[in-house]
Amino acid sequence: MPDSLTDTLAPDAPIFDPAAFRLSPRQAEIISLARRFGQQVLAPRAAEWDRSATFPLANFRDMHREGLLGICIPEEEGGLGADFQTYCLAAAELGRYCGATALSWNMHVCSTLWSGPLADDLEMDAATRAEHAARRSLHFRRIVEEGAIYAQPFSEGGAAAAGTVAFGTEAWAVPGGFRVNGKKIFASLSGAADYYGILCTLREGDDKPSRRNTLYLAVPANAPGVEVTGEWDPLGMRGTVSRTLVFKDVFVPEEAMLMPKGIYFQAASRWPHMFMTLTPTYMGLAQAAYDFTVRYLRGEQPGTPPVKRRMYPTKQIALAEMRVTLEQTKALWFQAITEARADPSREQVQRAWAAQYTVMENANAIAAKAIRTCGGQAMLKSLPLERIYRDSRCGSLMLPWTAEICIDRLGRDCLYNPGETDE
Repeated sequence: MPDSLTDTLAPDAPIFDPAAFRLSPRQAEIISLARRFGQQVLAPRAAEWDRSATFPLANFRDMHREGLLGICIPEEEGGLGADFQTYCLAAAELGRYCGATALSWNMHVCSTLWSGPLADDLEMDAATRAEHAARRSLHFRRIVEEGAIYAQPFSEGGAAAAGTVAFGTEAWAVPGGFRVNGKKIFASLSGAADYYGILCTLREGDDKPSRRNTLYLAVPANAPGVEVTGEWDPLGMRGTVSRTLVFKDVFVPEEAMLMPKGIYFQAASRWPHMFMTLTPTYMGLAQAAYDFTVRYLRGEQPGTPPVKRRMYPTKQIALAEMRVTLEQTKALWFQAITEARADPSREQVQRAWAAQYTVMENANAIAAKAIRTCGGQAMLKSLPLERIYRDSRCGSLMLPWTAEICIDRLGRDCLYNPGETDE
């Protein structure tokens, strides 16, 4: 484990105490690294990326030094070897200190999480698995040795990102690889990533586009035909720099496949928790809003006068309500990420939707109550709560599981058995 971080700051308590949540020593070690990194490196820089709406490239360079770019890469290939649960808990710690960095880091990590431990749970014949192992080792080496940054552009402005229709970005087989055309919107890390892990539909002859034919390709950012367009000036998550990506007759070599043909569709069908990886950032933001309120009411928030406000009953009640909401959110979310696996039960999938909705909605609810409890000074841009509030507002809108989609699927699935209709 890298040891370049210092202990000059009094360390914050973990969001999920290792003893209380029965984490292994190795899990606690990885999560502690993320928390120390977030507190020492991310927090002092967070306002800079937000104010300028620029990508936190310096953070990613430092992540490479600490081994965090390879958090889900197997140890035998130079990574930290984190599983899904461990990654989520570590990502929550980063989200606590800089939402934009944690969210864009997630887009990078998913290229290794999906092609690594998640793919290991899926069905492949021996030849396909060996071929996949060789290809993903190429990507893993780029990350571990060179600090390569991967993105994961997903949205296209239609129903594809929600998993109901085929992706509009299309790939046609050509000698040695594929020819890709299409575009992705809200493409985090645009202009900063070295490779864009895009989901696209493999087209063959006159066959209709099908979700079963989804390909997951690592498109080099410098490939001819790749273009970054549009401006980026959003409400929150400004440092993700999620501009539009356009692909015009882009050649992508076959070895750039992050998953074999047909495996992404299998993953989306059998490993639905893979779509929960946006939630850790917002779990961290919920904790950050609560932490700020405690410090502020105790007169300990940097940048504010050392005036105590904790003696007022209205403040105590508000903080207690925030703590109840936070604990409810943590408990449900922890259970859901612990259940992540191939072929979860129907109840476990329903709990995943409920957890996704709860985290995304409650993060902003806690931040809003924090502002009201702390008062007008908390809205100053010189303090982090205003940024936490804006960043937390974005979670409910994020595909593939927006808050509306979670509620729609959860309500229907609770009332209809598989294959059941009203006819």
